[in-house]
Amino acid sequence: MESLIGLVNRIQRACTSLGDYGGDDQAFSSLWDALPSVAVVGGQSSGKSSVLESIVGRDFLPRGSGIVTRRPLVLQLQQTEKGKQEYAEFGHLPRRRFTDFSLVRKEIQDETDRITGQTKQISPVPIHLSIYSPNVVNLTLIDLPGLTKVAIEGQPESIAQDIETMVRSYVEKPNCIILAISPANQDIATSDAIKLSKEVDPSGERTFGVLTKLDLMDKGTNALEVLEGRSYRLQHPWVGVVNRSQLDINKNMEMVAARGNEREYFATSPDYAHLASKMGSEYLAKLLSRHLESVIRARIPSIISLINKSIDELESELDHLGRPVAVDDGAKLYTILELCRAFDRIFKEHLDGGRPGGDRIYGVFDNQLPAALRKLPFDRYLSLQNVRKIVSEADGYQPHLIAPEQGYRRLIEGSLSYFRGPAEASVDAVHFVLKELVRKSIGECQELKRFPSLQTTIAGAANEALEKFRDESKKTVTRLVDMESSYVTVEFFRKIPQEIENIAGNPGQNPRGKPNERENSAPDPTIDRYSEGHFRRIGSNVSSYINLISENLKNTIPKAVVHCQVKEAKQNLLNYFYMQIGKKEGKQLGELLDEDPTLMEKRMQFAKRLELYKQARDEVDSVSWAR
Repeated sequence: MESLIGLVNRIQRACTSLGDYGGDDQAFSSLWDALPSVAVVGGQSSGKSSVLESIVGRDFLPRGSGIVTRRPLVLQLQQTEKGKQEYAEFGHLPRRRFTDFSLVRKEIQDETDRITGQTKQISPVPIHLSIYSPNVVNLTLIDLPGLTKVAIEGQPESIAQDIETMVRSYVEKPNCIILAISPANQDIATSDAIKLSKEVDPSGERTFGVLTKLDLMDKGTNALEVLEGRSYRLQHPWVGVVNRSQLDINKNMEMVAARGNEREYFATSPDYAHLASKMGSEYLAKLLSRHLESVIRARIPSIISLINKSIDELESELDHLGRPVAVDDGAKLYTILELCRAFDRIFKEHLDGGRPGGDRIYGVFDNQLPAALRKLPFDRYLSLQNVRKIVSEADGYQPHLIAPEQGYRRLIEGSLSYFRGPAEASVDAVHFVLKELVRKSIGECQELKRFPSLQTTIAGAANEALEKFRDESKKTVTRLVDMESSYVTVEFFRKIPQEIENIAGNPGQNPRGKPNERENSAPDPTIDRYSEGHFRRIGSNVSSYINLISENLKNTIPKAVVHCQVKEAKQNLLNYFYMQIGKKEGKQLGELLDEDPTLMEKRMQFAKRLELYKQARDEVDSVSWAR
């Protein structure tokens, strides 16, 4: 099962290369967060760096005053065969091996400065360092910035809170094992690491406590209360370590010698000799390695589940984004035509009711057009004064003999001219709806989102076609109005004298066969043709005829608009564009398929992540079957 830790190491490195190092701002579920890890937590000067170096058996971490660790350091230890040379590799320098560990220290400093600048700022972006050595156990540790309380020069006032927030983002995860480092020469109640671990892991089942600086405690005192779990109990036993002193570091004491001194200290200590077999950095490393392996083993089912879920999500997203475009001209043309058909299908769905929006066209015919017709100023135009004026002017110098024929025709023509406005307004209203549906359809066509240039071109071609349909529709509805002006329905007016005759024997009825509602609605046939009643009757007759025409146009205008605009848009919206696109050369086709760089980058990232997850699934499956 040692291969489990190596597997997790590989997946963690791949996650970081994709920008996935945990947190809640991931587009997909974070695979990093699902992987068990050991986070090293401690206050400044708690001996955290010394513990890590003792576990590794090498001097490789930056040292100094203030906050030295300013980025998380993911330290992956891989045990090699005896006799093999030790070396280190960084995730950001995968093909370079470091055998001089002083250069490792310098690279950690340089890589930290690359992200944070040469300031005292911190960054959550981790550094990956793998160390291959026969002298280590398989183990992954995450070294986090030391908890602090006061900002020093060059640091923002919020530095303490910023560091705590970063550390919390790691240790709050249920898959995180906490290695809480506390100095033995300080009261455990004041330990920053223990305080934080108690908040995020109240039961202590994820926390391993480490006491450093046991050799620096005042004479006559010891840390048995803590190490034996009486002062502060954890689910796992406390481990004491003795690191190199500053004098030892200054003298460049070898780690082999330092480990020997540590073993001798516990073996000969009157206070800790009975615990010697479970103390020291070597024991700590083995303890953590065994525990990490067991946690990984237990988490394998949930890791597989997350990987499979992420693969499904990524494949779905890639389907939305579309696959890469082929390079030959035929494939480009085929892709463009397929995208046009996808847009056209969505556009038709809007019109036919499969998607919302097409119903607004019916609203034009059912509400807007009738309302506009009702508002036409016929009462003013057919007022007594205006009828008298128009009829009188129509007669010229020779008054009419029997019926004011020319007056009737002028009144009818003048009234019908008012219908042009509502007719053309209906055309414009439907045109506006169709343009909006084009815009919505382009926005809803997932395949088109990849190609801004093609979106613009299709929108332009569709709107150009809609303009032509609108022009044709306006000509048609105008003809409908002109047709009514060109030929008056004579039968309607021939019936009027007969109706008046019939009224003579039935004074309670008006010329339209309805009860009289106002005086002089059905005047005596012998009335003076130049009297007020005569002109009122003319206005009433014309008004009745115009109402008949209004009802007729209310039905025929929608038919004309649908035939000339809606039906044409459904059948021929991109026909002219298809003709033009077939004439374009390969370069011009390529320009239309000039994909949005943001989407290209997004697809590339998704594809890389998908490849990572599939590889991880295969590796985890092989390990899980082997256990």
